Amino acid sequence: MSDHAKSSAAAPITYRDSGVDIDAGNALVRAIKPLVKATRRVGADADLGGFGGLFDLKGAGFSDPILVAANDGVGTKLKIAIDTGQHDTIGIDLVAMCVNDLVVQGAEPLFFLDYFACGKLDLAVAEAVVKGIADGCRLAGAALIGGETAEMPGMYAAGDYDLAGFAVGAAERGQLLPRADIGVGDVLLGLPSSGVHSNGYSLVRRLVGEAGLGWDESAPFASDKSVATALLAPTRIYVKPMLAALKATGGGGPGGAIKALSHITGGGLSENLPRVLPGEVAARIDLNQIPVPGVFGWLAKTGRLDGDELLRTFNCGIGMVIVADSARVSEVVAALEQAGEAPVTIGEVVSPSGRKSEAKGKGEAWAVNYAGTLCL
Repeated sequence: MSDHAKSSAAAPITYRDSGVDIDAGNALVRAIKPLVKATRRVGADADLGGFGGLFDLKGAGFSDPILVAANDGVGTKLKIAIDTGQHDTIGIDLVAMCVNDLVVQGAEPLFFLDYFACGKLDLAVAEAVVKGIADGCRLAGAALIGGETAEMPGMYAAGDYDLAGFAVGAAERGQLLPRADIGVGDVLLGLPSSGVHSNGYSLVRRLVGEAGLGWDESAPFASDKSVATALLAPTRIYVKPMLAALKATGGGGPGGAIKALSHITGGGLSENLPRVLPGEVAARIDLNQIPVPGVFGWLAKTGRLDGDELLRTFNCGIGMVIVADSARVSEVVAALEQAGEAPVTIGEVVSPSGRKSEAKGKGEAWAVNYAGTLCL
């Protein structure tokens, strides 16, 4: 046997030699423990590090709960964070995409778990991402009770990582949304978005490239911010104001003033609002009533997008829609304003006319000239 063969046979090939650093993973757990601890809430008191996260439904005050679960990611918005090194808010997006989907069912988010995968673990990046996740959990009132950090050499390019989030909430039996009694005349209220949120970023990134913009250049739709900072504005978390409004107006069951909620994500108003409406009604939306952030006008002009394409790709300024009892709209508006929101009346529930829902309007803010009525 040659000396080289003897030397190779004698030298162990460790997990670290293969690209996985167990010590780095343990260091990350130690670093994020204070962040996780800061998200504790009633019902979730266990420390990070066990094989599973625990939650005490009875301790949280539920008597006959229905559990509601959701999972999601942040799409290719993540690529902007990676390419620019701005990782501090992408975790908020991750939480928002999950917990907003829970509250539209009338459920209170209880706990959250994350999945962070990379080729090689960068402690500073991972800690920044988890800090954002913890920030999002505090905004939602959910406990961060666990997660998974996967270091997988060969699966990801240098510097790349991926995220997924998992949230569980609960509502008392009989309090789930949407209700079956949505009817003609019920009013549609919209809550403003903070911008693009976390959908449509494959198109957004394409249009940034088409316009020849660098991530650090001044944004043409927000001159006080860079393109990256403006587009990384975190998705709004509507949980606390919506739970407060539900509580103040009779809850999600019969007798409540709020009949349905719709989180406006991928598919925009066109796809998401019809999901909560019964088959015998439709929605009519007056686009002129929507306060449209400048980014959507820029996207429309740059991409030469028509109204239908814009509405089915982006939230266009509305991140949450409330279907309110026509006789109690002022009550719902007051509750939302008390919770710090700025609701806008954007339309109403109507009898169907061959279309599930429709929109009308025109204006410079949209950068799209709407002639007559458009199908959503």
